[in-house]
Amino acid sequence: MEAVVPKLASFNLLNPKSKSKSAIRRFSSALCVSSSPSVTSTDSVSLGHITRPDFPILHQEVYGSKKLVYLDNAATSQKPIAVLKALQNYYEAYNSNVHRGIHFLSAKATDEYELARKKVAAFINASDSGEIVFTKNATEAINLVAYSWGLSNLKSGDEVILTVAEHHSAIVPWQLVAQKTGANLKFLNLNDDESPDLDKLKEMLSRKTKLVVIHHISNMLGRSGEPYGSYLSQSKSGFVLGASILPIEEIVHWSHDVGAKVLVDACQSVPHMVVDVQGLDADFLVASSHKMCGPTGIGFLFGKSDLLSAMPPFLGGGEMISDVFLDHSTFADPPSRFEAGTPAIGEAIGLGAAIDYLSTIGMQKIHAYEMELAKYLYENLLSIPNIRIYGPKPSEHVQRAALCSFNVENIHPTDIATLLDQQEKLA
Repeated sequence: MEAVVPKLASFNLLNPKSKSKSAIRRFSSALCVSSSPSVTSTDSVSLGHITRPDFPILHQEVYGSKKLVYLDNAATSQKPIAVLKALQNYYEAYNSNVHRGIHFLSAKATDEYELARKKVAAFINASDSGEIVFTKNATEAINLVAYSWGLSNLKSGDEVILTVAEHHSAIVPWQLVAQKTGANLKFLNLNDDESPDLDKLKEMLSRKTKLVVIHHISNMLGRSGEPYGSYLSQSKSGFVLGASILPIEEIVHWSHDVGAKVLVDACQSVPHMVVDVQGLDADFLVASSHKMCGPTGIGFLFGKSDLLSAMPPFLGGGEMISDVFLDHSTFADPPSRFEAGTPAIGEAIGLGAAIDYLSTIGMQKIHAYEMELAKYLYENLLSIPNIRIYGPKPSEHVQRAALCSFNVENIHPTDIATLLDQQEKLA
């Protein structure tokens, strides 16, 4: 499960003059009742109970006596023992640079680094590990596409389409590139159902469209399954949790019909479901290690091999070169062309260990379990007074993603977040 709290201006919690004080007390009372549901006893053990021991950070109490419950995986996930051991083993047993030494440690480090790349490729079903470029995060991966592909391919009058629900890391790079190239950014709005208006997207696509930048799953939306998401803005009036899944295969098909490329932000889908880049037919896809049980400081870009081969370097120096002369240089083939300097070696190896961990559990099993959690969350939130839940009711034909978007009447989201985090402290 993941939690997203809007970053809003701070203010005094439970100010005596605040109208939300009594509302918080009512919400707290309702929450205490709702959080203790009558559950039929079974012999089965949930996936959560099975995997919780794998995460050492969860084996602690906070605020004196409360067992830690972590719901902020949308910001970053915790790391299982297998990932921690992989990092420790690298630094203790074979710490060395990669691709620039023939001694034992360097060869071992290089093998493990490239093995991690192969694991990423297999995890998302890329056709070749050369289509995987390691970056420091997904934001850098998007910037790589923007500055390498974008500056080389966009010109005045060209159009880049994004949705209004994109993360700003997927918007700002294209604003900067548009300023340099004269390209125009077009934003897809929402329909009356608070869903991305995909009919409007089909109308917006034209021969002027050169790129569509779109999320696979958005934490600001509240529906998954088929095929749209319910949108919730970062309002000061409520607490936000949510996710939606978009029909990327269809969007890619429509985009390719007009000659446009598609960049998919998959930061919130790769950790939670099976993602097949060949099936999606996306031209570019980005994700981040730290949201999939891996270390911080590393992410990756998937790019189709013909596109990567035609793109100029993003940064210069280190192993991205082939030959260096005083008046010019020649560059390595992808992915090395885009990995300037000493890479995040230990982090890449840790990402590989995270992929092993998730794959051992099984992504289909993880997704199915999250669907169960989503249904439980929706049904119990529904029982609390004065809560507006965004998106459709779960049904046989509509599955919510593993989050839920909601507002609580007359309560500021910062109040709720603090209350839920510090219940014992505030008692």
